[in-house]
Amino acid sequence: MKDKDFRIHIKIDGRAYPLNINRVDEERYRKAAKIVNETITEFRKMFQGNDQQDIMAMTAFQVALNFTKEQERHDYSQFIDDIKDLNDDISDFLIEKEQK
Repeated sequence: MKDKDFRIHIKIDGRAYPLNINRVDEERYRKAAKIVNETITEFRKMFQGNDQQDIMAMTAFQVALNFTKEQERHDYSQFIDDIKDLNDDISDFLIEKEQK
């Protein structure tokens, strides 16, 4: 069997979802399912009486929010721009110093 033909069943809120995945990604998929299930449980406790669609919508929103926060933590573009500016300043300084 090829790695990409590995079949697992992920349970989300008690429902099983069969997935064909790459074998090396199994732990990532199971961890993601665990996070979703834990988030559903938290929202059920916080919003007792809300219907299932509200709980799922809030869960999806929370997971997406955490994803965007993680992306921002790894955004080094401003840092790279600052280093380029600093490099330009140093180059300009050295050019001026050579001209004196």
